[in-house]
Amino acid sequence: MSWMNVVEFSFYLVETFALPFAILVFVFERRKERIADQEELYQRLSDEYTNFLKLVLDNADLQLLSKQAPVRELSEEQRERRLALFGILVSIFERAYILVYEEHMDKQTKRLWSSWEDYMREWCQRPDFRKALPELLEGEDPDFRKHIERIAAGE
Repeated sequence: MSWMNVVEFSFYLVETFALPFAILVFVFERRKERIADQEELYQRLSDEYTNFLKLVLDNADLQLLSKQAPVRELSEEQRERRLALFGILVSIFERAYILVYEEHMDKQTKRLWSSWEDYMREWCQRPDFRKALPELLEGEDPDFRKHIERIAAGE
């Protein structure tokens, strides 16, 4: 067997086995990277929501963690703070919608999205939040607006 035959055989061997294997490894690694990117995105959004909840705790007099709107009348300053907090919340929800929501979601994306939809439903159960929504949604993404309005209408 000549040296040229060995090189030619090696080339065929690589072409037959190694190249398809390398392509499979590449595709698998890209998929893992995409999943890691989704998880990182979800973690950043979750951190934003956690920071929002810290703001809610700092403004405990607004009783935003109660399932229902406060029974007592709020002062003008309290109403303004509540509206500002609701604005922050809607902004977080819109960002989650734009970055996570897809018409046709795979299992992983659906899992990530369902928790955001649960948060939206939870807040839309509050009459004061629903009442503030039209003002808060001015200028927001039209698809997001339709989505959260549909949730609010169901509550």
